[in-house]
Amino acid sequence: MTEQIRDRIRAMMPAVRDELAELVAIRSVADPRQFPPEECAKAAEWVRARFAEVGFADARLVRTPDGSDAVVGTRSTSDPDAPTVLLYAHYDVQPPLDESAWRTPPFELTDVDGRWAGRGAADCKGNILMHLLALRGLGDDVPVNLKLVVEGSEEQGTGGLERFVEASPEVLAADVILVCDTGNAAVGRPAATISLRGFANVVVHVESLKSEIHSGMFGGPAPDALAALVAILASLRTGDGNTVVEGLDSAQTWPGAPYDAQQFRADAGVLEGVDLLGNGSVADELWARPALTILGIDCPPVVGSTASIVPRASARLNLRVPPGMGARDAHDALVSHLRGQAPWNVQVDVETEAIGEPFRAATDGPAYRIFSDSLKAAYGVEPTTLGQGGSIPLCNVFADAYPGAEIILMGVEEPLALIHAPNESVDPSEIEKLAVAEALFLRAYGKSS
Repeated sequence: MTEQIRDRIRAMMPAVRDELAELVAIRSVADPRQFPPEECAKAAEWVRARFAEVGFADARLVRTPDGSDAVVGTRSTSDPDAPTVLLYAHYDVQPPLDESAWRTPPFELTDVDGRWAGRGAADCKGNILMHLLALRGLGDDVPVNLKLVVEGSEEQGTGGLERFVEASPEVLAADVILVCDTGNAAVGRPAATISLRGFANVVVHVESLKSEIHSGMFGGPAPDALAALVAILASLRTGDGNTVVEGLDSAQTWPGAPYDAQQFRADAGVLEGVDLLGNGSVADELWARPALTILGIDCPPVVGSTASIVPRASARLNLRVPPGMGARDAHDALVSHLRGQAPWNVQVDVETEAIGEPFRAATDGPAYRIFSDSLKAAYGVEPTTLGQGGSIPLCNVFADAYPGAEIILMGVEEPLALIHAPNESVDPSEIEKLAVAEALFLRAYGKSS
């Protein structure tokens, strides 16, 4: 049966490319300031129609509290005692950023060196196609009850689906939840993600003067808000690059599989001669320790700046929080640190954007073991376990709403996919093999139960 499923799925791959091209062409960025809301509506309807074709007869759009539409549906088996598996993905995508940095049009799926390039090709529209492909590979032989949710605002972090689950937990209740929004260690190296960092996003505002003043007439004693901001930001890292926020443990270690430093340099595109940050291993720094990133700074641009002292400046910061550390506590420590490091008694205001808790998945359940076996059968190699630096707050909501459910994180993304960056792409072999793995899992889990 494994080979039959593999052959069926392989034969459908040309059609999958065409469908993914249709979906990538829909500019479903869930931010009306950047793209028309009609694009997300179009993507939602595309997803609804495709899953209706594979047995989700009641597939429908559900408006969530943040105004986005989630595609929800069920597909029941004839066995009343069969377990229920929830399939998750999201159809919204990150904005393309600087389109001039793309080698190919961001919303046109393009073949590049054996990969399929386009915004959302991996994150997360490739996972939507993977679900469809797995179900088509099984045909009518699906011995589990299925539920579906494909949300439309994951990338914006506005929490629509999280609040929907909290208000209506019965809609998505399941024994196993396949969260398809992570990925493998590398192409052909399967992995289940067992750890997600949480986050705290803040904007720090510094103010020192009523307005700009001439740097020649007042420079020296007059406090410079931009210089103060630079000093505050510099206090967040040691000389060797460790993140330091007073009150947070920056010395934890990762107990799982390592991440080779040279491989990481290649995956991250680190320039030759530039050092990696921190005194721990790559895996420690990625998955076990807090990490502070400066996302943006508001200050005068170089072109158009004048010989003036800057009266106010702001920076947007992202603090990633490992499992074992509370995101709210980390946020509070960061705010306290920013205020405490302000020089010259400049005025500091910290605006909180969002907070998401970290997550650690259990790996001792029957579904996890069957899924691991299914990955091995599909890829032909032993799977590993990974942490992910990204955050999926929904996982904690699922864990709270369905404490008996096994939550398994997987997906078609891997380092070369460049998710959230220009030139995002997916390796089609990842869609194919992961679809085989999911099909094998659904079949084996249903029969074992």
